[in-house]
Amino acid sequence: MDDNLKIYREAFIEAFELEESSNLEELKYQSIEEWDSIGHMSLMAELEAGFDITIKTEDLIQFESYKQGVEILSRYNITVTL
Repeated sequence: MDDNLKIYREAFIEAFELEESSNLEELKYQSIEEWDSIGHMSLMAELEAGFDITIKTEDLIQFESYKQGVEILSRYNITVTL
């Protein structure tokens, strides 16, 4: 697992208090109880800290799934290979 993927996975695991073995690739906004508006902000904070970036408001709003997040991070020159 590359470093960026590890940071990305850890952000989800920490923000939503998930198990390491969770199938993260299927996650979508509000698909689990923990991914509500407050959980979303926790996830954004984890990603910002992990990648040392500031996520723009429009990207924060568009970030609606695990897979879509990979695309959004590419806008910040961060490559996450699933």
